Amino acid sequence: MRYLALASDYDGTLATRGLVGDEVLAALERLRESGRKLILVTGRELRELKIVFPAYEICDWIVAENGAILYRPSDRFHKPLAPPPPESLVEELRAKGVERLAIGEAILATWRPHEAAMLAAIRDQQLAYQVIFNKDSVMALPSGVDKASGLKAVLKEAGLSRHNVVGIGDAENDHAFLDLCEASAAVSNAIDALKERVDLVTQADHGAGVMEVIDGLLDDDLARLEPTLVRHRILLGAHDGSEVKVQPHGENLLVIGSSGSGKSTLATGYVERLMADGYRVCVIDPEGDYGALEEALVLGSAQHAPSIDETVKLFRHSGPSVVLNLVGIHLADRPKFFLTLLSRLQETRVETGQPHCIVVDEAHHVLPAAWEPAWPALPQKLDRVALVTLEADSIARRVLASIDTVVAVGDKAAATLDRFAELRGVPSPGITKGAPPGGALLWQFSAGRPAIGIQIAAGSIAHRRHIRKYAEGDLGADRSFYFRGPDKRLNLRAQNLLLFTQLAEGVDDDTWLHHLRRHDYSNWFREGIKDEALAEDGRKIEDDPQLEAAESRRRMIGLIAERYTAGASAWPIK
Repeated sequence: MRYLALASDYDGTLATRGLVGDEVLAALERLRESGRKLILVTGRELRELKIVFPAYEICDWIVAENGAILYRPSDRFHKPLAPPPPESLVEELRAKGVERLAIGEAILATWRPHEAAMLAAIRDQQLAYQVIFNKDSVMALPSGVDKASGLKAVLKEAGLSRHNVVGIGDAENDHAFLDLCEASAAVSNAIDALKERVDLVTQADHGAGVMEVIDGLLDDDLARLEPTLVRHRILLGAHDGSEVKVQPHGENLLVIGSSGSGKSTLATGYVERLMADGYRVCVIDPEGDYGALEEALVLGSAQHAPSIDETVKLFRHSGPSVVLNLVGIHLADRPKFFLTLLSRLQETRVETGQPHCIVVDEAHHVLPAAWEPAWPALPQKLDRVALVTLEADSIARRVLASIDTVVAVGDKAAATLDRFAELRGVPSPGITKGAPPGGALLWQFSAGRPAIGIQIAAGSIAHRRHIRKYAEGDLGADRSFYFRGPDKRLNLRAQNLLLFTQLAEGVDDDTWLHHLRRHDYSNWFREGIKDEALAEDGRKIEDDPQLEAAESRRRMIGLIAERYTAGASAWPIK
């Protein structure tokens, strides 16, 4: 099962005029009975939600106050994710004539047309607060607190991954958490800007639209969306100047090549890119070659076998990817170890959807063609695996039956594909020339595609560290960007690109244009981020006098998302 949770907005999505109908409740019950979790993500205060939605206990988790409050109905677990609103801000808003003011545990909310007063009060108080819109509602929260940050907190508590969540909403403040989800939907009554960015727009409105998504989950786990989810595919290489990618879900990969052919380069790069996009990977490492993977936890050594119990425990909770070093296990005992591990990991996948991929290096060590006694315990079809081996004959034919895509590396790549086709019982791809120099032959035969030559995309730990540092790290006070505005009444610090995009969404047009016209953004990209290409593209936006504030803001955030934050942040621009 790919999607283990549905994250839904409340007003305008699950609810119609504040109420949830009986048919919608029945659909939510069916969702729960399927083993999936229901996460409600709402801008409402929790106490108010409980009044208008008496059946709130049907939810496994509730994110209230637009990401500021976390609540679990089953045991009344309650966790604030933001501090209470400053009394000085409340007093100033009232002094500015904002009488219709809702004060939550962390959120301040009012209604249009008081957004100008809200922005002015935040500026006067010099607070690191952002303004978030939800149709006619205007909300103020600390910078970085939104529905996406709240959903992230839920996923961490529940041991789930964003790659196993489908989200649905209807309004401006739903952009953030929908972009975080593996698949996103909008009900038919949603605003146009949201419909343009989601993977699915339902035919029905409000709760009936949510029911459509639930029916799709129960029917085929929303398999119909797979062709649209190209942003999640993982790079393997390039063919004729175009990127070649594979699906991380539902496509089993086999990499074949002799020692020194480049298969390890391809496999390592593939694992790095999976991890960089937030997929949790379990790497079976018979020869101790993957110990340097950044952010992966290595279990086992030459002296000690890795613990299966510890591995399973890690994948039942939020944490890093795992590398299992098998050097300490005798060669003859490795197949039994792997089959026991595989059986246990299948259980964790039912519970958490993880690990998303099991990568088996030197697969002939654990799935050898000659080790027949183990095969009754092997699943009929392996799922979400990538196998690396010397030759197709070295692993069991039963395992080959699970493969969808094969990559042959080295000067005998064409003959390797022919032999694989013979063992797999499928027509040969008919390749007459070998792989390109330093490249490979890729054959996605299950998709009915011909074999092609590709240049291998190597991994780059240094580049990935660079991306993470500038996207999510702390650059320090002297290299941060500060939104101050034309009168220098603001002092909003963005210590990384992710926070920059969040603050950029909330500042008023005068502040945004002030920095735009001074070329402050491109200068920061060049001097603070050290990205000349980003600076040049940002300068083009700054120099276009035809762009209004909203469009220049959208394009600038799009540049950042494309280069840095689309895989890990809440702001990819489609």
